[in-house]
Amino acid sequence: MSTTATPSDGGQKTGAVRVVVRIRPENQSEKNNVKHNSVVQPIDDNLLIFDPKHEQDTSYFHGKKLGNRDLLKKVNRDVKFMFDRVFDEHAQQHDIYQATTKVSVDWVLGGYNCSVFAYGATGAGKTFTMLGNSSCRGLIFLTMLDLYDRINTLNPDKICEVSISYLEIYNETIRDLLSPGKTLPLREDSQKGVIVHGLTLYKPKNVDELMSMLHHGNGQRTQHATDANAESSRSHAVFQVYVRQRERTADLTARVQCGKMSLIDLAGSERATVTTNRGMRLREGANINRSLLALGNCINALAEAKSKTLHIPYRDSKLTRLLKDSLGGNCHTVMIAAVSPSSLSYEDTYNTLRYATRAKNIRTALSRNVVAVDMHLSQYAQIVKELRLEVSQLKSKLNQYEQQEGDSQQH
Repeated sequence: MSTTATPSDGGQKTGAVRVVVRIRPENQSEKNNVKHNSVVQPIDDNLLIFDPKHEQDTSYFHGKKLGNRDLLKKVNRDVKFMFDRVFDEHAQQHDIYQATTKVSVDWVLGGYNCSVFAYGATGAGKTFTMLGNSSCRGLIFLTMLDLYDRINTLNPDKICEVSISYLEIYNETIRDLLSPGKTLPLREDSQKGVIVHGLTLYKPKNVDELMSMLHHGNGQRTQHATDANAESSRSHAVFQVYVRQRERTADLTARVQCGKMSLIDLAGSERATVTTNRGMRLREGANINRSLLALGNCINALAEAKSKTLHIPYRDSKLTRLLKDSLGGNCHTVMIAAVSPSSLSYEDTYNTLRYATRAKNIRTALSRNVVAVDMHLSQYAQIVKELRLEVSQLKSKLNQYEQQEGDSQQH
């Protein structure tokens, strides 16, 4: 199961990908379909049964139970799956947040990398979970609110800087959602790993400005109606937050703690044989399935990895290259598997649960990101300015303390 270490422990930690399953409510189309029935039965907070057997499936003749089944009827798979957490169709966004992303805020403020990504078929509720809607905020919004609340309560002796980026992978091309324009290339960096060359980093002044940027980026994302979903996301969206912390006391060498959080909404897989998609929609679906297949191959390889020499096919798609650290590197990772309860999505739900089970076996090794930065001569003026500001703040606190002491003595 997932690691039991905490960010405050410090040092290097090992653990596993934390996997959470969310079962969405039935939609109106499923309720109106007479062939529909539920194939996912949550048992408790950790166990669910896929395609469960029902008591009425047993055949009787003259009150006696028959040993042979009805050969014309399909056998229920009745497969049990165990996960770190299972949420039924009544779960609220805040419940999902508490069990998944809330702990990631602790990790990123502790100087670690963390990722949360939603995986599943199209129409399973991934985008709603991550982004929500106007009346029900998603995990990204809830995470940013919590992050800024936590930053405001940090030790006043620390300076904290937040910067963000937002991109999408559409038809194997990368676009900046905050500064739309030309497509961006992936590059390998010896220190930073895989980076997106030309991706804009923004530094919001407060949570309201960040929410405005996020709303703008969501409006730029590629969405089209399909058979499975009237507002289907046709691209993978990656929202990244970088948190840099250093001591307020200025010095010629600063010890900087860097944490990175990646919040990822994957496009949903769909089978071309059961849709009427043609032309551009069919091409989109093929590219989505190709990148998700590459992701599945990486999950399988990482789950079976017994040595570091085993090849992991990260380079099979741009998605897996970007998620390299999130899947098997220096990262605390949470996977939210979104599934439909309907028999109309039988194979999609079964495949999602199988991949989610495999992901539980992926091991990760986490280490705190702390670097020593030497200040350049040109920054000395800024250091002096910060020192003067600190002296002024300390004088103000001292005056307040002396005034309070004087008032208490008079009384």
